[in-house]
Amino acid sequence: MAVTEPRHTGVAATHEVLNQPPPLEPYNVFDEDRPLVEALQREGGGWAAERVRAVGEIAGGEGVEWGRQANEHPPALRTHDRYGHRIDEVEFHPAWHKLMDASVSHGLHSLPWTAAEPGGHVARAAAFIVMGQAEGGHLCPISMTYSGVPALRATPDLAQEWEPRLTSTSYDPRLVHPDDKRGALCGMAMTEKQGGSDVRANITTARALNGGGSGAEYEITGHKWFCSAPMCDAFLVLAQADGGLSCFLLPRILPDGERNRFHLQRLKDKLGNRSNASSEVEFDGAWARMVGEEGRGVPTIIEMVNHTRLDCVLGSTSGMRYGVARAAHHAAHRSAFGALLADQPLMQNVLADLCIESEAATVTALRLARAYDHGAGDERETLFKRLATAVAKYWICKRAPIHAAESLECLGGNGYVEESGMPRMFREAPLNSIWEGSGNVICLDVLRAMVKSPESVQVFFDEVAETAPSEPAVADSIKQLKADLADCEGIEGRARSIVERMALTLQGALLVRDGDPAVADAFCASRLGGDWGRAFGTLPTGVDTERIIERHTPRPAHA
Repeated sequence: MAVTEPRHTGVAATHEVLNQPPPLEPYNVFDEDRPLVEALQREGGGWAAERVRAVGEIAGGEGVEWGRQANEHPPALRTHDRYGHRIDEVEFHPAWHKLMDASVSHGLHSLPWTAAEPGGHVARAAAFIVMGQAEGGHLCPISMTYSGVPALRATPDLAQEWEPRLTSTSYDPRLVHPDDKRGALCGMAMTEKQGGSDVRANITTARALNGGGSGAEYEITGHKWFCSAPMCDAFLVLAQADGGLSCFLLPRILPDGERNRFHLQRLKDKLGNRSNASSEVEFDGAWARMVGEEGRGVPTIIEMVNHTRLDCVLGSTSGMRYGVARAAHHAAHRSAFGALLADQPLMQNVLADLCIESEAATVTALRLARAYDHGAGDERETLFKRLATAVAKYWICKRAPIHAAESLECLGGNGYVEESGMPRMFREAPLNSIWEGSGNVICLDVLRAMVKSPESVQVFFDEVAETAPSEPAVADSIKQLKADLADCEGIEGRARSIVERMALTLQGALLVRDGDPAVADAFCASRLGGDWGRAFGTLPTGVDTERIIERHTPRPAHA
């Protein structure tokens, strides 16, 4: 009987890959985001398009792998060297430093303070949204360094010493010594375990060493429950001085070159944001200098907080775009039940709804950035950003987690595995809603701002009323909002619903004025028209879903 040799074809039929989308990367994250490209030009940052495009190349190219590696190899705490000396260092994977170098070299931490042309905040905002799609965690120290500059300007001597370092586009992971001219990073340490967001409950103490006052030397003793990015070169901290809660600049390295008494107790084991180190720290008579006036710590550091709140909006906007890009790309190439997912009406409804949310966030974020560009010399823009920052921070950051969950679900089981990148996005999504004031803190801040600065309310209404004559849904929402604000009975308990309506009214008005008409019509019909369900994918009939999805689907040549 003849023996038949087995046939080897190289790949078993069961191993042939069918009906899977091609890789999205590498692609330029900026070029394929039409709402962002338009907003950058419209809001005054068009001169920086090539810079943002260069960031987009990194974010959709080698930055993707850097982000994966930085999260799979999270930072490690090294409190002592092998001889027993206290060193208090955080060790990072090389991929983290590549991400930091890319963002610093492109000015994501400094552009508004160094740009030769107007529109630095808008240009930076676009680059921040783009780079966040490579990896969100590394933008924490980038954000705080950017935000530390306006706070330090309350004390010109400190600003003169530190601003050139904080705006340098040269990244160096080593701590800056006093005589160095290298670039530096700035962090913050505000909250304590007994107070959290109630920073006036802080018990960390500051003892004057040479008379006290703005710019004077102090000795700080106490514990901070959350110290963001403890590998930074200096920190803005809050502590109780004789005159009350005050703000201080605390460097890691002392003027004599020795290490400050800044001791890392542990790194936080967080839900997401795992590439970035967050810590508990102990100040054991640490040397610092006062920023601003004694007893005015909150008004001083609020300059930093307001700018980081803007970055919370940008970070959530970045996450939404990441989810939309991958969901739309997947649906454009994956078939089920005999048709492409992107051609099936129910999936079209879901995708279009996600796209609308993403574009609304993008339009709002860059309009807000423009207010920061013009705020210094324009009272109305200053008033607008005071109220709109908190409103946008509350709503856009609140929408991010549910948006991430729905985007992930569009990929089905593929979206639930780590290789897709979607789980990391999902874990990152709740952060910005918590950071720099959780939902209740932000809503109460909106009420406080309206009481302390009633003219900001009028400026806000002027902004949204501009499009009311052409869009009845916006006009009706404004009418309802005014009625809500006129009724002060139990207003604190209704603060979330009020701020939500403010945010939706603002987004609707901006989309009608500046957005794509199909997106604006769909937003107003759903978010403002009342005919909208409790989940994404419940847009009313008549929405041009195909146009909306096409506008938001990345189309890199290789795919």
